Amino acid sequence: MEKQVNPWHALWALCIGFFMILVDSTIVAVANPAIMEDLGTDINKVVWVTSAYLLAYAVPLLVTGRLGDRFGPKNLYMIGLVLFTGASLWCGLSGSVEMLIVARAFQGLGAAMMTPQTMAVITRTFAPNKRGAAMGLWGAVAGVATLVGPLAGGVLVDNLGWEWIFIVNVPVGVIAFLLAWKLVPSLPTSEHKFDIPGVILSAAGMFLLVFGIQEGSSYDWNGFVWSLIGAGVVLLAVFVFYQSRNKNEPLLPLELFKDRNFSLANVAITAMGFAITSMVLPLMFYTQAVRGLSPTQSALLLVPMAVLTGIFAPIIGKLVDKTHPRYIAGTGFLLFAVALGWLALVMSPDVAIWELLLPIGLIGFANACIWSPLAATATHNLPPMQAGAGAGVYNTTRQVGAVLGSAAIGALITARLAAQGLTGGSSEAGVGHLPEFVREPFSTAMSESIWLPAGVLLIGFVASVCFARPLRGDAHDDAMAVSAEARRETSLRD
Repeated sequence: MEKQVNPWHALWALCIGFFMILVDSTIVAVANPAIMEDLGTDINKVVWVTSAYLLAYAVPLLVTGRLGDRFGPKNLYMIGLVLFTGASLWCGLSGSVEMLIVARAFQGLGAAMMTPQTMAVITRTFAPNKRGAAMGLWGAVAGVATLVGPLAGGVLVDNLGWEWIFIVNVPVGVIAFLLAWKLVPSLPTSEHKFDIPGVILSAAGMFLLVFGIQEGSSYDWNGFVWSLIGAGVVLLAVFVFYQSRNKNEPLLPLELFKDRNFSLANVAITAMGFAITSMVLPLMFYTQAVRGLSPTQSALLLVPMAVLTGIFAPIIGKLVDKTHPRYIAGTGFLLFAVALGWLALVMSPDVAIWELLLPIGLIGFANACIWSPLAATATHNLPPMQAGAGAGVYNTTRQVGAVLGSAAIGALITARLAAQGLTGGSSEAGVGHLPEFVREPFSTAMSESIWLPAGVLLIGFVASVCFARPLRGDAHDDAMAVSAEARRETSLRD
């Protein structure tokens, strides 16, 4: 490090950029009906506004962390921030849905450059006994962002137009850049070999899989669509095989998955990312198109979820070290699935608003039971030298789940609307303009779509109840020593 700085000042500077990224992940869902109406597009295309962002965010994450090690986390964070801010302005000035999708992809790339660097700076600037407090603040920022995103989106859409959910990032990005330049330290760099074939295989595989799933309805699920999906699965399988044979620095270190809890936590967080992303879209379409709520009013429905998550997350976080993670995380996944099923059952044209708030509040408590136990369990048993790689993989699988959730829910909504005799076009899903006779079938389509994330959460439930008790105290130290000795012996043999 070039000079001694207060790590808390650096953390607060990084939190601004991190907050902006997370807000942008949730703010668009509220604006989707307005974007559809203004740009004259349909549900299938508008979903790509989110999917393009998530896809461009997820795919590079494994490599951008290493780029930060090579060129310095501060430098890569600031480059990513400039790209994200510039792409935000581009989004706001877009005159077509196609241009908006492209701009959102560049936004996602900027976010992918920023996210790993923030974690790296925390790990490298805070003493081990202070990292817990730092990560607590980090988690609190994430919780606030889930509330601010929809609310800010609603207020901006109602008063200024959907363009301003992106343009507002520009002054925030400028402030974040200046603070990062001044307060974030320049850290020592290290050489890394980059797994270029791994990057190409994973990117191509993910794109083909997501594109095939999301565009399936547009092509009536013909042979072309299934060939895209099949090609994506094959490329991802080739990617995993290549990673197993890469003896240098694989993009995906498969040895991490030898730890049972790490593997199961990645399955669970993929299900969580899928559910969180896919549940919001049908809910927002239902509240605005069927109930005639404004974007702001729709966003306010999510307040109980964010508030209860914020209240219970610190309490449950303290229990993580004392209680077997399967009990906390398993309960969270089960309650989340039950809450979504409950929500699906009450989503009718005439249901009282308070009946919607009850399952939404339960989702907030369930979230508090999931995020912290999963994150703590994922990397707990990993040796220190693998903790960074483990965190990178964990974050990537969460984003992959989000991408698949966005693609799948878009395809399912389109299919369920068609089953109800609706096309899913902008005229049928406008903001509060549904004719009386359309409300019932539209509500049915949205409620049926909610069952998808509910079902996927059961996969997370099964994974979480299979957790082994994390190693504690001396046992953990002994395991780390054995692991280090095994690596040393392997190195000597090689």
